[in-house]
Amino acid sequence: MKVVVGMSGGVDSAVTALLLKRQGYNVTGLFMKNWEDDDDSEFCSTRQDLVDVASVCDVIGIDLEVVNFSAEYKDRVFADFLREYEAGRTPNPDILCNSEIKFRCFLDHAMALGADRIATGHYAQVREWENDGRREFQLLKAEDGTKDQSYFLYRLNQAQLSKTLFPLGAIYKREVRKIAEAAGLHVATKKDSTGICFIGERPFREFLMRYLPTSPGEIRALDDDRVIGEHQGLMYHTIGQRKGLHIGGIKGNQDEAGEHDAWYVARKDVKSNVLYAVQGHAHPALLKERLTAIDLNWIAGRDPHTHWVYTAKPRYRTPDMPCEIDSIADGRAEIVFAEAQWALTPGQSVVVYESKVCLGGGIIA
Repeated sequence: MKVVVGMSGGVDSAVTALLLKRQGYNVTGLFMKNWEDDDDSEFCSTRQDLVDVASVCDVIGIDLEVVNFSAEYKDRVFADFLREYEAGRTPNPDILCNSEIKFRCFLDHAMALGADRIATGHYAQVREWENDGRREFQLLKAEDGTKDQSYFLYRLNQAQLSKTLFPLGAIYKREVRKIAEAAGLHVATKKDSTGICFIGERPFREFLMRYLPTSPGEIRALDDDRVIGEHQGLMYHTIGQRKGLHIGGIKGNQDEAGEHDAWYVARKDVKSNVLYAVQGHAHPALLKERLTAIDLNWIAGRDPHTHWVYTAKPRYRTPDMPCEIDSIADGRAEIVFAEAQWALTPGQSVVVYESKVCLGGGIIA
């Protein structure tokens, strides 16, 4: 069976290719170039990543293909990223990159190369099972809960999962690095990449200003509507944000020690270009028990049951929270949590689980 492995230059995709080669697959590595606006800057590691991939492929003994998806990325991912920020929402472009580039453009390209399957270094699992006589592919959480990436894959469908292998799904990250080291792969100790792929380690606001001009407006206290500062653009702020507001000296609520609580972004009024802030991490305006999700994707190809007990993640770095789906109608799902969630953010994704099975989810509206 021929498998094309998406290789990024990191240890995870390197070990993915290595394990598949050892298991007897006919393996080809494929490096995707998805961003080229400023790939010669100090923040973009594309060139070094390609060097690392070539070195890994040489050690493993597999062929390497290089493909440029920059145009597709700009049209399908980055354009949406800018539209969402301009509308006052906070998108997650890595999720869209997975569904549109890694598991669409990459998958199509791999099939054109004669592949039977594709594989990536994501920490997730695919399970094939029979459901009422119907063959179905489920997306499962990884065994290593600290590295599970099923949240970022919730927009995949049956056709995509049926062609995908996740060899690291049952392996812990510490073991992955040991395997790489034992095999003589120099990426064994390479630092994991963080942040949005095309932004890298650069200052986020500075990057965004290159594409979305400043649009100054008032910062108001939500509780009494008084003006407490000025923002340079709603797109530069997200719900729950504390740093970067520059209103720390404005008096308001005091804690028991007599110190003033920090200010947090609570709401963005795009029409009036006003940013509303509240004091205190536990302010009621930052706590919501219910959300509406749109742009839904259910991996099984059908709606899950309503009024069943599920868990959901309203953002990646939160633990699974008990919830139920109150209703699904007209492309919208109403999700109610057992306890109030902090700083639910329009534009982010809410992902629903039944035990270890990722059911899918949608965009928080």
